[in-house]
This record gives sequence, C-alpha cells and structure tokens, in this order.
Amino acid sequence: MFFLSQIGAYCYAELGCMIKKSGADYAYIMETFGPFLAFIRLWVECMIVRPCSQAIVALTFSVYVLKPLFPDCTPPDEPVRILAVCCICILAFINCWDVKWATRVQDIFTYAKLLALFVIIFTGAYQLFTGHTQYFTFDNSNTEVTSIALSFYSGLFAYNGWNYLNFIIEELKDPVRNLPRAIGISCTLVTVVYVFTNMAFYTTLSPVEVLGSEAVAVTYANRLFGVMAWTIPVFVALSTFGAVNGILLTSSRLFYAGACEGQMPEILTMIQISRLTPAPAVICMALLSMLYLCSSNIFMLINYVGFATWLSIGVSVLCLPWLRWSQPNLSRPIKVNLIFPVFYILATLFVTIVPMYASPVETGYGCLMILSSIPVYLIFIAWKNKPKFFQIGVGAVTQTLQKLMVVVGPQKSKVQNTP
Repeated sequence: MFFLSQIGAYCYAELGCMIKKSGADYAYIMETFGPFLAFIRLWVECMIVRPCSQAIVALTFSVYVLKPLFPDCTPPDEPVRILAVCCICILAFINCWDVKWATRVQDIFTYAKLLALFVIIFTGAYQLFTGHTQYFTFDNSNTEVTSIALSFYSGLFAYNGWNYLNFIIEELKDPVRNLPRAIGISCTLVTVVYVFTNMAFYTTLSPVEVLGSEAVAVTYANRLFGVMAWTIPVFVALSTFGAVNGILLTSSRLFYAGACEGQMPEILTMIQISRLTPAPAVICMALLSMLYLCSSNIFMLINYVGFATWLSIGVSVLCLPWLRWSQPNLSRPIKVNLIFPVFYILATLFVTIVPMYASPVETGYGCLMILSSIPVYLIFIAWKNKPKFFQIGVGAVTQTLQKLMVVVGPQKSKVQNTP
C-alpha cells in the first residue's frame, strides 16, 4: 500500500508542478482529455468518493461510541445510523456557522487521533518486548487473487487523501520544493503509524479476532487497559469525528473548481452573506453523505469508494505519459521516470477489473453511478441551446435556494462587506 501510494503521489508531484491549477485530478484531466472526462471525474468525486467516505467515517464514529454499551454484541443498526446522521449534521452546522470553528475542531481532533494511536503503539511495543508474538503468523491466509484485489480497497482507504494537497497547488509556496517533500513525509508517517498500530493489535488479538471485531481498538483496550479501557474508544471516536469535519472542510474547493469551469451548479460556489462560509457546498455534501447511510455496511461502502477512486486516479496518472507524448514542451520542474506511471496504471487495472468478478454487485452499482454522469453532462453542460423555460426554471431554483440560505457569489459578498 505504501509503495503504491508513494508512486501515485510521485506522479502527482509532476502533474501538480506542471499544471498549477486548483482542482488536482479534475484540472489534470480537463487539460489532457477535455471537459467530458473531466466532468466524469468531478461527478465521481462529488457524488461518490467524498460523500461515501464521509458516511464510512461517520459510521465508524458511531460504532466506536456505541460499542462500549454493547460489549458482547454488534451495536444495533438503527442507532448506529442515527448517530452517524447526528455527527454529520452537527459538523455541517459548525462548517456553515464559522470557518474558524471548523479549523479548530480539525486541529483538536487531530491531536486526539494521534494520542490514541501512540497509546496503542506504546502498549503494543511493551507486549512485543515481553514476548507476545504468537499471532504473528500467515497461517490460514487467503491467497486468492480476487480476495487480494478487494483487500487493496480496504488497505488503500487508510491512505486516502495523499492527493488532496494538489487541490490547493495554487496556494502552496514553492510547490516544486514543498509538494514532493510534503507527500514523502506524510505517506511515510502514515505508513509507520499504521504498521506499528496493526503490530500492536496482533500482540494481543488473533487474526480472527481482528477481522471479526466491529471496533478493533475497543477489543484491544478491553484486553489490556482494564478500568481505563473506555479511553481508547473515546479518542478513536474523537479522531473519526475530526475526519468527518475534514472532508466537509475541503470539499468546497472541488465544487468551486468545477463551477469555475461551468460544470457545477452556480449555487455551490456561493457563500453565506453574514457568516462568509460555503454553506450550499457543505449542505449538499452532508445530504449526499446521509443518503449513503441508507446502508450501514462499511466494507460495501469502502468497495464503492475504492472502485471509483482507483478508476479515476488511474485516469489522472494516465495524463502524465499522454502529456509527455502530446505536449512534450510543457515545463516540467519535476520529471518522473515513465516506469512509475506505467506500473501505477497496471496496478489500477488489476484492482478495478479483478473485483468486478469478486464483488460484482458493489462494482456494478459503482459503474452505474459513474455512468449516470453521462446524461447529466449531455443535458446540463453539452446542450448549449436550452429552451427558455428550462433556463428560467434553473434560474428560479437557484434564486429560491439563494433566498433560503441567504447566499451570494464570492465577488458580490466581497463588495458588500467592503467598508
């Protein structure tokens, strides 16, 4: 997982320093393959990846909050989903009310996440040094190719976000120097922390217990921490709460990048007139996330995200060799060896094609959601000479939403708030 993420990030470093536009994957595909494929990428990210990821993390938050109340069984499905909805609604309100509140929530809950992980790592190190190595074995491992391909989705979900820095490439100081450095440090740190955390789990829990647990950290804490076992699920719940906030906080940039190209509704670029927050984008993301909460099957949702993410990121990496051929004179401050994008594209084909056989239902739904972008593109973007009643209807809906949320376009709000 580490090497695949590092190779993908290395390819993105060349793309980010060559095409210095916010929007990351969306901007690269727009520049290379044109508006149609760029819109499909935008649709995948906005309609599947971001809201589905948020639903997954919100469900994880719910499970960790409720698990101590149901120590001997799985928490009931309905309370888990209701609590996940409450989590998303609270954070949506915070992000709509004050950007500073949202950033403070992000900082505080990131510290909680790191504290929980370090506590688990240190106790695991103690267990390891005292000889608890009986579960470090590959016995009874599943070596089927289809299972390995599907496992990549769960494994790489933990690394999800290594390409997010490219979304703000225009605001990054000295991207040629700082982008590769940030990517290298972040991927390495995440790998070290996750590997040590999983090693800690296996010093105390068997592979069957790890795979069968709804909340592994809770099971681990119950075995080792005694009366203080409640602290780990609290810290993990706090960290997942912060992760939901992070998705809400960053999604507005993607909406804005798409709207600047005329590929997203105008309402999603607007900000609340008194709070100066991207309320429409936040509310849209929250509603889409709650739609995915119709299912509480976390692994099924991860398969949705994994399939859509790998497919779209693979197309983004394909931009690199394509631009080498079609636009060889573009300035490339960072130039990677072509073997890296070729390897990454082959890996993408493996983890998108094989799961179609292993998990046809989830990948089928994923394909349908991706293909749903085609009629949307044809009707709302490619069709230029729309009837007047259609234009009036869209304008009326936009104005109604503006009045309900009291929002205006960014330029108008700046003029209005200028002394």
